[in-house]
Amino acid sequence: MDAPLINKVAESGLITLNLEDFFPQQELAVFDLKDYLFMGLILKEKDFREALAQHDWTQYESKNLAITCSVDAIIPVWAFMLVTAYATPYAIEIYQGSPEEFYKTHYAKTMMEFDASPYSEKRVVIKGCSDKPVPPAAYVELTKKLRPFAQSIMYGEPCSTVPIFKRPRQMTTV
Repeated sequence: MDAPLINKVAESGLITLNLEDFFPQQELAVFDLKDYLFMGLILKEKDFREALAQHDWTQYESKNLAITCSVDAIIPVWAFMLVTAYATPYAIEIYQGSPEEFYKTHYAKTMMEFDASPYSEKRVVIKGCSDKPVPPAAYVELTKKLRPFAQSIMYGEPCSTVPIFKRPRQMTTV
């Protein structure tokens, strides 16, 4: 007789955490200041103000917004402030920097609020291979949060993991 198949992964007691579950729900829009540079080099205040006044800010409704400049130019701080003043009634969150920096900051904030205590003495797998741009810094922050609590931390998929941390077994005295 054939023995029944046993799902050893399901019976292992591993808890999988997927950082994609913490990915921002709202779309990320990018406001690139390069489009407003005179001759691709400098920002002229009067022209910039006029362009911002004509800009359709409603396109950022219920979105996160990253304000960046994708070319090498000296951008005065007030330019980021001015864009923020216009976008604030529409965008959910406004960030100065690249989309990658936005995600890194988002995850830093999210992990700061993450309660790792329910994972006390648990074997945790932090899922790898995401379809969304989860930054490596998110994995670092989650590992730091889990380490004081988890029995072990692994990376990858439950069927194929890389060990990251394992709490030493406590010696019992008789």
